[in-house]
Amino acid sequence: MMTKKTISASRAFLILFLCHMITALEVPLDSILLKELSQPPTITQQSPKDYIVDPRENIVIQCEAKGKPPPSFSWTRNGTHFDIDKDARVTVKPNSGTLVINIMNGGKAEAYEGIYQCTARNERGAAISNNIVIRSSRSPLWTKEKVEPKHVREGDPLVLHCSPPVGLPPPIIFWMDNSFQRLPQNERVSQGLNGDLYFSNVKPEDTREDYICYARFNHTQTIQQKQPISVKVFSMDSLNETISANLSDTDFYGAKPLTERRPTLLTPMGSTSNKVELRGNVLLLECIAEGLPTPVIRWIKEGGELPVNRTFFENFKKTLKIIEVSEADSGKYKCVARNPLGSTHHTITVTVKAAPYWITAPRNLVLSPGEDGTLICRANGNPKPNISWLTNGVPIAIAPEDPSRKVDGDTIIFSDVQERSSAVYQCNASNEYGYLLANAFVNVLAEPPRILTPANKLYQVIANNPALLDCAFFGSPVPEIEWFKGVKGSILRGDLYVFHDNGTLEIPVAQKDSTGTYTCVARNKLGKVQNEVHLEVKDPTMIIKQPEYKIIQRGGQVSFECTIKHDPTLIPTITWVKDNGELPDDERFIIHKDSLAIMNVTDKDDGTYTCVANTTLDSVSASAVLTVVDRPNPPFDLELTDQLERSIQLSWIPGYDNNSPITNFVIEYEDGMHEPGIWHYQTEVHGTQTTVQLKLSPYVNYSFRVIAVNEIGRSQPSEASEQYLTKAAKPDENPSGVQGIGSEPDNLVIIWEPLKGFQSNGPGLQYKVSWRQKDVGDEWTSVIVANVSKYIVSGTPTFVPYEIKVQALNDLGYAPEPAEVIGHSGEDLPMVAPGNVQVHIVNSTLAKVHWDPVPLKTVRGHLQGYRIYYWKVQSLSKRRRRHVEKKILTFSGNKTHGMLPGLEPYSSYKLNVRVVNGKGEGPASPDKLFKTPEGVPSSPSFLKITNPTLDSLTLEWGPPTHPNGVLIAYTLKFQPINSTHELGPLVEIRIPANETSLILSNLNYSTRYKFYFYAQTSVGAGSQITEEAVTIMDEGKMAMASRQVDIATQGWFIGLMCAVALLILILLIVCFIRRNKGGKYPVKEKEDAHADPEIQPMKEDDGTFGEYGDAEDHKPLKKGSRTPSDRTVKKEDSDDSLVDYGEGVNGQFNEDGSFIGQYSGKKEKEPAEGNESSEAPSPVNAMNSFV
Repeated sequence: MMTKKTISASRAFLILFLCHMITALEVPLDSILLKELSQPPTITQQSPKDYIVDPRENIVIQCEAKGKPPPSFSWTRNGTHFDIDKDARVTVKPNSGTLVINIMNGGKAEAYEGIYQCTARNERGAAISNNIVIRSSRSPLWTKEKVEPKHVREGDPLVLHCSPPVGLPPPIIFWMDNSFQRLPQNERVSQGLNGDLYFSNVKPEDTREDYICYARFNHTQTIQQKQPISVKVFSMDSLNETISANLSDTDFYGAKPLTERRPTLLTPMGSTSNKVELRGNVLLLECIAEGLPTPVIRWIKEGGELPVNRTFFENFKKTLKIIEVSEADSGKYKCVARNPLGSTHHTITVTVKAAPYWITAPRNLVLSPGEDGTLICRANGNPKPNISWLTNGVPIAIAPEDPSRKVDGDTIIFSDVQERSSAVYQCNASNEYGYLLANAFVNVLAEPPRILTPANKLYQVIANNPALLDCAFFGSPVPEIEWFKGVKGSILRGDLYVFHDNGTLEIPVAQKDSTGTYTCVARNKLGKVQNEVHLEVKDPTMIIKQPEYKIIQRGGQVSFECTIKHDPTLIPTITWVKDNGELPDDERFIIHKDSLAIMNVTDKDDGTYTCVANTTLDSVSASAVLTVVDRPNPPFDLELTDQLERSIQLSWIPGYDNNSPITNFVIEYEDGMHEPGIWHYQTEVHGTQTTVQLKLSPYVNYSFRVIAVNEIGRSQPSEASEQYLTKAAKPDENPSGVQGIGSEPDNLVIIWEPLKGFQSNGPGLQYKVSWRQKDVGDEWTSVIVANVSKYIVSGTPTFVPYEIKVQALNDLGYAPEPAEVIGHSGEDLPMVAPGNVQVHIVNSTLAKVHWDPVPLKTVRGHLQGYRIYYWKVQSLSKRRRRHVEKKILTFSGNKTHGMLPGLEPYSSYKLNVRVVNGKGEGPASPDKLFKTPEGVPSSPSFLKITNPTLDSLTLEWGPPTHPNGVLIAYTLKFQPINSTHELGPLVEIRIPANETSLILSNLNYSTRYKFYFYAQTSVGAGSQITEEAVTIMDEGKMAMASRQVDIATQGWFIGLMCAVALLILILLIVCFIRRNKGGKYPVKEKEDAHADPEIQPMKEDDGTFGEYGDAEDHKPLKKGSRTPSDRTVKKEDSDDSLVDYGEGVNGQFNEDGSFIGQYSGKKEKEPAEGNESSEAPSPVNAMNSFV
């Protein structure tokens, strides 16, 4: 049978240890078994071997035991029977062997000191306790002694002896003063293991009268105090003064100066010593040295290393501490004391002895009659312990004979035992350092198998986890256990199962197919018994949506998700915990089925949140951290230091950053003298700085505050610092923005930006204003003003330059010499007009104007430029005057020419030129008359197509609104359009200029035509207008169609026609809406054709106007293409630049030279394809378009 000693802790409470051969097992504490089975006594509780009692309390000596039948108890004291009944102060607790000795009423604990031993006995044997040594605790007083004061020379060593009274147990020693304050200890002054206080060298500050040694007796909770010790340390200086005062001048005596010395050991004495320690105890080795300077102690182990993890240094490395010592720690340990003058050392030979300790302690045996067994008692120690056996508390040598046992040193061998062989055996292992005593019984029983696990017990486990099926049994001899699965299953064997000695079947990795009924069978030579248990394997609980790490600003809300998947037969519960504790009892925490929500998050909500999903079989959890961030808390404890006239240091303590690191600090200041209550920015520093050096201005009452900034935002400002008033001084700077501008022809207005309050640097801020005319050698004229930022100088010549300066001053003096600026006195209107005005015609819409500049002296101000006024007198083609509308173009700077764009062709214009300064315009030059040449005409005003027949159409039109010259002819182009909107051959007809209508004949019937129509002057062709029309259908074919009534009268045909008519109506509505919105439709073209004649497009390439350019001949349209309709003007040679175009009042030029404003307009579109018309289509025409 395979066995496995390791058993799952979760099932430990179900596993009962059974007995077999030498295995230490007990009879299971089953209630039925305990009533039926006998068991020898077993000691379960006893007092410690060395038992120190408090003399103020009753003495309780414990002895508890179990057995069947219940054992009786007896005691021995100092090796003889202790008759409890004869001492009224001694009682035994009911159903127990524990003694209670009443000494509260006049008894003395010392009277009951001794060695006690308890015996528990029943019919199966007797068990005995350890020898319990009872001693009363003692805390004696210090013996009276006269403590002499200690007089010590500075630098000498000193030892203050404590010598505490011998107590039981030994007291804890410490040194204090009269105020119950512990005396400070260091490398120079320290307490030894014996309680003495050691000084490696004394100093004057060691002088005091209250060195007091205290002994604390923990057992009695008392503290004893030694008489205070007085120490007087004499320094070398004071000692020499004392000697000098008592000796004559001729004597040359005196204390030697303080000299350094090499170390010597105060404890232990000599160069070597020995130390014996017991195994398992704490080894303490001590070296305390004196010397000047104070020596430093170092420890080494000769021939080896100090044990790792068990070595500690205490008392400033003067004490070496090794815990849990073993025989391997024996050896020589050397302490070395060293200072700059030398060293000394001491070697301690450590021997580790050992009280007895168990290697194999005897264990209880439960045997059946006729079986064999052994009791083994093996112990070790240094020296090696002696092993002795007792039976029922009597040395085995004098105990009754038992033929079934044989003693062989540390082993008792049992063979063919019988019920009379039942007994309790004691093993005693002892050496000079102590002893061990162990009880082990031999219980001979004959019992058939019994299974103690309840029948049909149900076990439920989670898949992939171990399953432990219990089969707690008892029997003597020990039964054999077998397991089966199912009612008729075979015996279970193999690597899939583990069979434990206590009968438990373990399935290391249970799967779903492990579910079923399992049968446990127990048999021995006295019988057989079986039991069934059931196993169910469940799906594991899993968290499929885990909570995630969250960062949230204070005051916000956050949610953690926790979605689980579980076995449908298990009922899960979800619990949320915070930092491994319960959630706060706060209504802000809202738990939903699959989530936890926290409203109005606070700083206290920061932490780790764990979702715990529990079922009756398993538990899973997932955690996430919530970090609550916010703006930092304001800095505090602002302090001003290093206060100088022009600088100061500000320091502060940062507030809590609320989990978002502080990136920088902003420092602000308030000027309590000039601008109280207003805070200004001073500077800012990195978030790691907490001090800053600030530059200051004189005569300012400063207060500072600090604002912390992190990624979330700015903190509230800190409390203001204390105020700091800087001393007054002369101004450091002068006003800025000094200007001199005349408001009248005979004055000069000097203005400046006044200094702010903190810039004044002192009381009595004023301004010294100085001026003189430039380049005439005048002296400075000055005036001092206050509380103003402007000064007017009257009686100046018109527009002459002045040198100006403004200097600040206060009661302590002037600011540095200010810089000079140039200003001018007031302007007046220009005196003369530009002369020699000439006009050069560039093309029909553009003219260039030249003029002579006026003398600068006559401008009488800042020359801003020249302004051209021009207006149209009349159109030469219409021979009628029109309303005069003057237009203005301004040319900045000292220009002598400019361009006039946007002129109307074939018109008469007038213009004049004026000079402009800051005051206004000068007189106008004489009017100059000029005429523009012919240009290309605009499109005809309209084009109508009427009287459609089978093969003809009538065209009517109106002349161009802007002929721009003398019309010489009209040109008509047309071409057919088929049902797929493809264009046919293009036909061109030239028409005299005096015609206004035309009949086109020989056209195809029921055909749509597209027409292009434009006018011409001698310069070229103008913009075209387009139109479409359809000839009517052949009447013969219409009659033939009317005779086919047999189809038209059919219902399906009527329905089809209705559907077609409805579709056409929808299309007509859509077309009408789109044409009203604009686009490439003839209606849009007609709108363009009838546009405002004043709005004409201008070519982007040369700045001329499109409709006035030279025409290019129309090329015939290819089939399916569009006819080009744009007309360009031939560019004439010109070297005019963009700067020749003025900044007009009614219009101006863009940077690319295109003119915008009054003269802007849209270019004429090209002929468009498709069924376009200049009028809204009628239903007849729409029907014809589908033919």
